[in-house]
Amino acid sequence: MFKNLKHEILETNTGWLVVATMFAISIGGLVEISPLFFIKDTLEDVPGVRPYTPLESRGRDIYLREGCYTCHSQMVRPFRDEQLRYGHYSLAAESKYDHPFQWGSKRTGPDLARVGGKYSNEWHVQHLLRPKSVVPESVMPNYPWLLTTPLDVSDVGARMRALRTTGVPYSANQEEYRRNVEKFGEQVARTLHIPDAQKNLVAQAQDGNYDGDRSSVSEMDALVAYLQVLGTMVDFSKIKPEDLVKYR
Repeated sequence: MFKNLKHEILETNTGWLVVATMFAISIGGLVEISPLFFIKDTLEDVPGVRPYTPLESRGRDIYLREGCYTCHSQMVRPFRDEQLRYGHYSLAAESKYDHPFQWGSKRTGPDLARVGGKYSNEWHVQHLLRPKSVVPESVMPNYPWLLTTPLDVSDVGARMRALRTTGVPYSANQEEYRRNVEKFGEQVARTLHIPDAQKNLVAQAQDGNYDGDRSSVSEMDALVAYLQVLGTMVDFSKIKPEDLVKYR
């Protein structure tokens, strides 16, 4: 259609430029959108993925508040070099309860999609207090206030109810609780029950002892709990690559 048109014609004629631009966008849109009409689902059916607990969710809020996403992505791309460094490439199902997701493209620091369980709680605490003490070449700033700032748990139920409106299956009544028991198991379902949010949050913080002090719940507790769960929900040893091909 535009074979015989010279660049000068497009660059000096607004009408032709608009037509050419819309044509190019249409082709790109069709290439991206058309496959979605021919696949049954865009998310892998992967067992183990669950919503964040109240403590992990509050840790994620702090992660966003402190701007951690500006230097750390949370998506391992399907390339050999990335999988050698970080582990199995990220699955869409791993982010289905993230609002917003933390995929990102900026890596001043390493990707965090598989950081859960890679380091101890003590390492994370020290790293957040003074990054250079464990990674000398780090350019990450210090976050000492996380250890001394009590975690605000007063609105954790309201935050969960807000996420519930986006489709995250936190339960607000017994019927929803029973559905979660069937889907995630009773142990997980208990942590997703909004009326018990504050109690569950404190219990997880004390049991996990993320900041090394069980006498109180700090923002450090929440953030470390969130970091320690990243990439740990899916057991990739039980997933066969051929089972995921239909979702590509």
